[in-house]
Amino acid sequence: MRWLLVLAFAVRGTLSAGTAADLGRLLHEASFDHDECYRVRDITIFKEDIKIYLTDGHLIFSKPVAGHRIAAAFAADVDGGDGEVILLPPNRAERASLASYTNSPNLDEHFRAAMFLFTGADYDAILSQLPKNAANKKAPEVAAAMDDSWTPTLRTLADSFQTRVALDLLGAGAAHPGLFAALFENARFGSFDVIFDPSSQEQIAAGRVVQRDNQTYFDTWTSFTARSLRRNPPVRRADFDLSDYRIQATLNPDLTLDCVTRVKVKPLVDGAAAVTFEMAPEMTVASATVDGQPAEVLQRESVRDNIGQSDNQLFLVFPPKPLRAGQVYEFAFRHSGKVIHNAGGQVYYVTARGNWYPTHGQPFAQYDLEFRYPADLDLVAAGDVVADRTEGGQRITRRRTSAPIRFAAFNLGHYEHVEVERSGYTIDVCANRSLETALQPKPPASIAFPMPSRQHQPTIMQVPLEPAVQSSLGRLQGLAADVASSLEFMASKFGPPALPHITVSPIPGTFGQGFPGLIYISTLAYLNNLPGPRTAATESQQLYFDELLQAHEVAHQWWGNRVTTGFYRDGWLMEALANISALMYIEKRKGPHSADSMLDGYRSLLLEKSPNGQVVDAAGPLTFGPRLNNSQAPGAYRTVTYGKGMWVMQMLRRRMGDERFLAMLRELACRYDRSTVTTEEFRQLAAGYLPPRSDDPKLETFFDEWVYATGIPNLKFSYALKGKAPQLRLVGTLTQSDVDEDFSTLAPVEIEVSRGQTITQWVRSGDDPVTFTVPLKQTPLKVTLDPHYAVLRRL
Repeated sequence: MRWLLVLAFAVRGTLSAGTAADLGRLLHEASFDHDECYRVRDITIFKEDIKIYLTDGHLIFSKPVAGHRIAAAFAADVDGGDGEVILLPPNRAERASLASYTNSPNLDEHFRAAMFLFTGADYDAILSQLPKNAANKKAPEVAAAMDDSWTPTLRTLADSFQTRVALDLLGAGAAHPGLFAALFENARFGSFDVIFDPSSQEQIAAGRVVQRDNQTYFDTWTSFTARSLRRNPPVRRADFDLSDYRIQATLNPDLTLDCVTRVKVKPLVDGAAAVTFEMAPEMTVASATVDGQPAEVLQRESVRDNIGQSDNQLFLVFPPKPLRAGQVYEFAFRHSGKVIHNAGGQVYYVTARGNWYPTHGQPFAQYDLEFRYPADLDLVAAGDVVADRTEGGQRITRRRTSAPIRFAAFNLGHYEHVEVERSGYTIDVCANRSLETALQPKPPASIAFPMPSRQHQPTIMQVPLEPAVQSSLGRLQGLAADVASSLEFMASKFGPPALPHITVSPIPGTFGQGFPGLIYISTLAYLNNLPGPRTAATESQQLYFDELLQAHEVAHQWWGNRVTTGFYRDGWLMEALANISALMYIEKRKGPHSADSMLDGYRSLLLEKSPNGQVVDAAGPLTFGPRLNNSQAPGAYRTVTYGKGMWVMQMLRRRMGDERFLAMLRELACRYDRSTVTTEEFRQLAAGYLPPRSDDPKLETFFDEWVYATGIPNLKFSYALKGKAPQLRLVGTLTQSDVDEDFSTLAPVEIEVSRGQTITQWVRSGDDPVTFTVPLKQTPLKVTLDPHYAVLRRL
């Protein structure tokens, strides 16, 4: 789960060799204590906004693990037995989210059974309530049956949260409030989770694991800051500073990657006895050292840690002694795995593009990379080549970055290269010398391309294939020119990119990813024509592969690789900024019609119906980020994040005008260079670039409607002319529908009073029709509502 992935607090205490492995074994073998089984009545468990009532039933505690009782199971298996959980989300968006799953804005569910996993003082808190009610008493007669019934669930849950439990228990757990995870069972939902995690940025969460169309989702019903922290949320500070990555990677003939990764780690808190790292689950850590001394590693695939929100696997490193704040340590890892696959035709697919080595967070760091690989392959990566030689059939290439970057990606294949110099930047565009198997001539069929990792979500697309003879080199020259042109355009607007040398390389699929200094582009973008018959949909796809994809990924050299975000609710900003940057470039290159077509296409996708019967936009606001990847609207993340995000930026652009909007983007790139920006910081910055006398000077209404909520209005406009020239009055009426009654947006009415002369009247919509008057000296030639795509609305 996301709220358990984003944790990295310090654990204090001295650990002995084998402690973590022993704990993992104990968790896997956990069971219940027959002497700690009770008949209970009116027991309460309150965790901030979470209220749990064990009205009547049996409760059994687990045996101690590392000196701590970590779990309890409740069964309402008595006459009149019952339990109840209540959770009241604090804001409209979270209440709407909960209601979309449960048909109620508040969670109030009775349950017949529950499992509680905890690492704090919950055992003592529950035990202290037992003497207060004479009905509470030991129940040894049901202990064996409860142990047999609940032990498999306990072990599964403990395994799922193993890394978190290890963090809490292998130090001074009493000094930390600890995790509380509850798994409830009732007739309405089957099983569902409610979590209290004090170390998470959002401490309260509820949701459910769902299977749909052979895919596993974790549907996050609601997630929010706990009541005691909402007014004064704690400032989130990094706990470790990582710098100076040195990685030696060897690619074996079977495509297995063996690596030694060294990185400097500076603790920002004192006494840390464990450090969390994450990496692609395909990679396994064989050993680790800290300043040359062996360190223990606890690495285990966690069921709940990896559902829905991340492709990474969390693991722990326990140094031989606690780390001192401010001191720099060298962590070294030996790790290996298969993250490269042969797509056929000597074309390769890298699955772990930015997460093939251990990292803690996504810090900006310097990289020194050495790759050993078969001499008949080309391998490209971020950074400048500082050494390149061949020894005994192996090519050895060493690269260094000239500036701090967040990810060090690589790609490989049998490439042709075209190198272009523009405005002091070098662009190296690579193309496969042949087509992968999926694109080679064959009988008519249909293919679906794989999903990439979490950094940038792709389009899932079924592409019809027909026999066709094409070369992957078809657009190499043109693609190189296009990439160079878009890079030059954006550098002129936003300043220097993340690195001065940028490599573009192909990847099987329908997506791209823009890492610092290395861009992946779909192999379909290298074809002169997409396979299959010519249709309107194919033409739209051709525009995507010919224009939008590479411009969007080039834009990530700024948005995501110079400016970035640190919280899932802000991630939409990077995709929206990349998309609007691509839109402006395409508009300059191909004219407004192509840009308008892109906006129309995203509008249509947002208004399509999801499997739950609602339009895709209703899946959740932009700030839900990866929560939009859910069972109710499986494709909503991409459509909302990329599509609505682009529209939000387009609406801001139209309100500001191009000059102010571009000035705002340049200031954004400068002010938050190699640091994180939040949605609220972006709002405050953007508000400073509005024209004078705006009716929403802080953009609070705009963000409340378009960023923090859902809804796309239907706007109808009518007008009449009254009086006579030169004292005419245009009386207009703007009517809004298909949104909540408190929704309001600005819409421009353009009045063409003579050839080349227009008046723009901005009108704010409301639940009731809005009437406005514009004085005119003569009869207008034309009156149009929103002719230049200034508001996202239904047509």
